[in-house]
Amino acid sequence: MLTVPVRQLGESERRAVERLLDLDPFAGAQVAERVNARGLAWWRAEGRILGYGARRNLESICWLGGNLTPVLASESAVAAYAELLAAEERLCSSIVGRADAVLGLWDRLCGHWGPARDVRPNQPLLATDAPPSVVTDPDVRLVRGNEVDRLFPAAVAMYTEEVGVSPLVEDSGRGYRRRVADLVRAGRAYARFVDGQVVFKAELAVVTRHTAQVQGVWVAPQWRGRGIATAAMAAVVRDALLRVAPTVSLYVNDFNLPARRVYERCGFRTVGTLATILF
Repeated sequence: MLTVPVRQLGESERRAVERLLDLDPFAGAQVAERVNARGLAWWRAEGRILGYGARRNLESICWLGGNLTPVLASESAVAAYAELLAAEERLCSSIVGRADAVLGLWDRLCGHWGPARDVRPNQPLLATDAPPSVVTDPDVRLVRGNEVDRLFPAAVAMYTEEVGVSPLVEDSGRGYRRRVADLVRAGRAYARFVDGQVVFKAELAVVTRHTAQVQGVWVAPQWRGRGIATAAMAAVVRDALLRVAPTVSLYVNDFNLPARRVYERCGFRTVGTLATILF
């Protein structure tokens, strides 16, 4: 039996939620962006935020929407979330967050929600607050509004390669294309074009007052091994620090050694470990 109940949080507890998110600005960035944009009312947020702890002493939160993301979840909080969630049908497409909490949730939920399509238990979480010391690629720039059609095939290729399924499967990719167009419109999509084709791309997929979180980093297969990634990524980091947020962060699969070397050259340091469960 739960000694500290899990409850759905509402707008009246927004300040307490924001204080918790400030304590984990990198791992909790995706949740922080959603809270800042849409608040805690479920009908606006397209998801629910669960809280663990007494009303005057909120200890942890857990976002439940397209993703399930625990933030600052102790072992007891993980157990409490799992007990509640095990009684519900799984609607999320992934569980992502600090590795200890995610793997603890999955250990308790796998019998109810399994099987997973993929388990990625070790994803270094990296951040930097300093401009890269390496040379930046002057040809990497923000994607213009009339270039979405050129960017979209590269975005589909990246997503398929990284996640293991095509974003075109669901609604023929219309929702994913809207997401790509929104990032372009917001000045958060970067690319290098050669002869009209994307050879490098990256997006600031999450932006908070603490950090700009890079996702979707991709080099066209025929350009891999030519050494373009470090200078291209350095250009993204430099612009994001100058224009968007005081830090730049990202997470990477532990087995992706080429990418990890690129990020190290660009000045990123390890600030934690995430894990992802994909369904």
